[in-house]
Amino acid sequence: MAVKVRSEVAAIADDIIAIRRDIHKYPELGFDVHRTSELVAEHLKDLGFDVVTGIGKTGVVGDLKGNKGGPTIGLRADMDALPIQETGDIPYRSVNDGIMHACGHDGHTAMLLGAATVLEQFQEQLKGNIRFIFQPAEEGGGGARYMIEDGCLDTVDEIYGIHLWNYQKYGEVGVKDGPTMAAADEFAITIKGVGGHGATPQGTVDAVLVSAHLVTALQSIVSRNTNPLESTVVTVGQINGGHNFNVIADEVVLKGTARAYTEDNRQMIKRRMEEIINGIGRTFGADIEFVYIDGYPPTINNEIAYERLKFSAEKVVGNGCGLPYLSMGGEDFSYYAQKIPGCFFFVGSAPIDREIFTVPHHCSHFDIDENALLVGSSIFVQLIEDQLISSQ
Repeated sequence: MAVKVRSEVAAIADDIIAIRRDIHKYPELGFDVHRTSELVAEHLKDLGFDVVTGIGKTGVVGDLKGNKGGPTIGLRADMDALPIQETGDIPYRSVNDGIMHACGHDGHTAMLLGAATVLEQFQEQLKGNIRFIFQPAEEGGGGARYMIEDGCLDTVDEIYGIHLWNYQKYGEVGVKDGPTMAAADEFAITIKGVGGHGATPQGTVDAVLVSAHLVTALQSIVSRNTNPLESTVVTVGQINGGHNFNVIADEVVLKGTARAYTEDNRQMIKRRMEEIINGIGRTFGADIEFVYIDGYPPTINNEIAYERLKFSAEKVVGNGCGLPYLSMGGEDFSYYAQKIPGCFFFVGSAPIDREIFTVPHHCSHFDIDENALLVGSSIFVQLIEDQLISSQ
């Protein structure tokens, strides 16, 4: 089955793409998404929505209210960019040095604004309400928590989030029930030994040697403590220590990330890390400080919300709707899904003129097939029609 972009979305395709390119050209970081928030708020106000700004610091919420009662469905997009210098040669290349939309949030915002534009036409037919949620600071800032604290989920019965996905081709949609994105935690390990001359190691506690044993031993958590049918990651991404080639280091700092799809595995990793660190510290006589920072929890899709999204997505992409290409990435949509039933799904956006993986997320030349924007908007519109209009 070929992709069936909804006619109402196709009619405003140029507008959706123009919004995406405008936001891409003027990217903003974290909570400092003032220009983007203003663009979103003005668009929703022009549509006649009830709009509240300053939610979650710089987030925007717009309500489209039906007049026949019924549930409230939340649709969420994130707005922030990444601290990356763009290297791609495109007309709408970022003009803000060191900042670019390298993950697709510009497209997420454009898709949701496109859906809002279409759905406004159906307000009188809505048996329920729609809350459009535009969130800052997904990229590490946990903006979802601040949005929730400021009441963005008040009266909302279920929520759906979207992500452009360059690991799948245009025309594909990835969605599944249960764990969909991983918990994304951070850790720091400081090894304190006793330094000395490299030619006389006796009496020293070599922090470099201890760190080498630690890096190796920590990998046993994945290979020997995790069920082989489940997925976990322990990555040491940074090692700092030492003074010179002939000096035994007295301190080394390791930093890294731990990932898991379930809360049980998340807690297991934390516990085993502490046990291994304590054991190696005693073995070598080193003092080791361990700091574990909880990041985003796992994103777990509700089974009923998943079935609803899949039903609607299949009307747009047919048999192109299947399992997503999963990664161990984290996503703060998880906070919404902890509060109310939710479903997070992926829209294939790999540029048609390139092989998959040649423009991955978070790379300096990231770009998308902009036809994917029309797929995302269409799925949002179809979802609302199936839940708040067709059931009448």
